[in-house]
Amino acid sequence: MKTKQLTTLLSAALGALVISTGAHAQLAAADLAKLGTTLTPMGAEKAANAAGTIPAWDGGITKVPAGITFKATGTYPDPFAADKSTVTISASNAEKFKDNLSPGQMAMMKQYPNYKLMVYPTRRSAAYPEGHYKETRECAAKAKLAAGGNGVQGCTGGTPFPIPKSGIEAIWNHQLHYKGDTFAQNWSQAAVTASGDFALVKFEYEYDFSYNNLSKTAAQREPNKILNYLQVTTAPARLAGQILLVHDTVDQVKDPRSAWTYNPGQRRVRLAPNVAYDNPGTAADGLRTNDDFGMFNGATDRYEWKLVGKKEMYIPYNSYRLTDPKVKYSDLLKPGHINQDLSRYELHRVWVVDATLKAGTSHIYSRRTFYIDEDSWNIVMIDKYDGRGQLWRFAELHSENWYNVPMWFGTVEVHHDLQSRRYIAMGLRSEEAKIYEPIKRSPGDYTPASLARIGVR
Repeated sequence: MKTKQLTTLLSAALGALVISTGAHAQLAAADLAKLGTTLTPMGAEKAANAAGTIPAWDGGITKVPAGITFKATGTYPDPFAADKSTVTISASNAEKFKDNLSPGQMAMMKQYPNYKLMVYPTRRSAAYPEGHYKETRECAAKAKLAAGGNGVQGCTGGTPFPIPKSGIEAIWNHQLHYKGDTFAQNWSQAAVTASGDFALVKFEYEYDFSYNNLSKTAAQREPNKILNYLQVTTAPARLAGQILLVHDTVDQVKDPRSAWTYNPGQRRVRLAPNVAYDNPGTAADGLRTNDDFGMFNGATDRYEWKLVGKKEMYIPYNSYRLTDPKVKYSDLLKPGHINQDLSRYELHRVWVVDATLKAGTSHIYSRRTFYIDEDSWNIVMIDKYDGRGQLWRFAELHSENWYNVPMWFGTVEVHHDLQSRRYIAMGLRSEEAKIYEPIKRSPGDYTPASLARIGVR
């Protein structure tokens, strides 16, 4: 590892040792002054790296690029389609690049000889609305952690800790950065067998954010509320009509997540108290937990969160080809992993956060190492360890800029089980018509009573 990179990691690690999970002081004026100057509005390093392999951030993509034909609610054409791969990393040369790879990536190349990372020029295309940048700056001046680090106080919008001082702050940035206002979308998921067989599960989703919703005033945003979330299963026939409604809170220790399900066979709405932590995800064949969804969501109280530091890594980025309508799901879903010829990797700076299970608590993962993109605050990779401390699962989030918003959004999310040689791919969109459709809703549209009405339409 290079001396400068090692120094960065060590200094952050030492700092993490003396930072508790109690409430931290808000950012000092000197740190706030860095946002939008030496740092991006989201707290990333604005400058290029010393080698010039990571360029300076110039604002990202903030509108539909020139030459792109974009249809509202449809897929996002690739603005970098002309880029050529600069290197391919595979089992044959992985050792040469290991300082910029995660243990999970190394394990994938060892287990699957045809698993490879096709590396392209780094494009720092991530961007968010100006309103979110403004709220981030305002929030950074007053945000603090709730007791035990289980929530964020002082803000109803904005990425709360753009200059994180601890691992828990970085994780809250992932959970609370801008993900849209109120919108609908469709996507599919597939739990793929070791031989490559799969059956699609198709969903219609609605997301109604309270925190960060730029169409709502601060007074209209509910205290301690992240969003209302509606999931309607549309296929296969045996699952069609099942509905899940979630009211997601910030501090889920203080106010636990509320969830309800509607079963079309029984025509009844029931409480769903287990939609949290390591309970199995919807139709996932046991390949992901509830808190795996979106790479991590929900309560943070079962782990100790250590900010290891920042390093340069090859991560999935600008993954427009995975959502190209010309790509069929059968082209993408292959034995062992998705078709890596369609993936794109770039060298970016990421925050590394190591989560270890607290004594006296339980979770199927004894440890998780998260890799968080500095420009977007998306978790882009996770190494997940079993109770014996052995690497068990590896996850990747492929993402892209939804430039008509603009926002950086995860598309295909893949969770690999290295022991069963299976994986689940979520967020499949290349065969879907509705990618992002802003909608208008009221609080009454996301109640248990509304769930029953939706179910009998």
